[in-house]
Amino acid sequence: MGTLSIVATPIGNMEDITLRALRTLKEADYILCEDTRVTGKLLKRHEISTPLKRYDAHASERTHEQVLTDLEVGKHIALVSDAGTPGVSDPGVLLVQKIREYNYGHAVSIIKVETIPGASAVTAAFSIAGLSGNQFTFLGFVPQKKGRETFFKTLASYDQPIIFFESTHRIMKTLESLQNLAGSHKVSIARELTKMHEELVQGSAAEILEYFKAHKDHQKGEFVIIVSPSGSTV
Repeated sequence: MGTLSIVATPIGNMEDITLRALRTLKEADYILCEDTRVTGKLLKRHEISTPLKRYDAHASERTHEQVLTDLEVGKHIALVSDAGTPGVSDPGVLLVQKIREYNYGHAVSIIKVETIPGASAVTAAFSIAGLSGNQFTFLGFVPQKKGRETFFKTLASYDQPIIFFESTHRIMKTLESLQNLAGSHKVSIARELTKMHEELVQGSAAEILEYFKAHKDHQKGEFVIIVSPSGSTV
């Protein structure tokens, strides 16, 4: 039985990777990754020489067939994303779906899919935001065009914190949109988590917008945004 290992990699700091993940990356026959240059740096840092193969949102049907063939004959393949856990807002979910469908067509599961957990920007941001309760809703990335206006209109309907991602290029537009939320909400912006310039900025959307206008060099980076009803803070 072949094995596909879903391996979480660091979201910033190269040391944020588990011993099990490192062992799995060493033992795999090859590693599927979004960008061989990004994953190559990680492997070099930890002295791992396992071959890399590109697997991204543009992976062809032929690529999927080849991976399935390799797994059928018993190979061990690791799947990683550029950062964090594969399958969460990245193309890795497509491969997992195909393997699940493949196994469903057989009396017993021929291919094993295992998770090697690790870093997550979602839980990392929530852990330092100081929010009470144990519930939140994760919405992935904000839509770029279609559905973007609806996305922001529906945020006010949640009675627990909402967590989502935003890119460097749209963070200011997102903060402008958050100012129009009905009711009283607190916004937490986690930027560059686990990296040298990690920071958490909290306040109203208007206050945070002014902060980033005054600190333009802070508009760059990876952003995790938490929008919560005012009563959810500690």
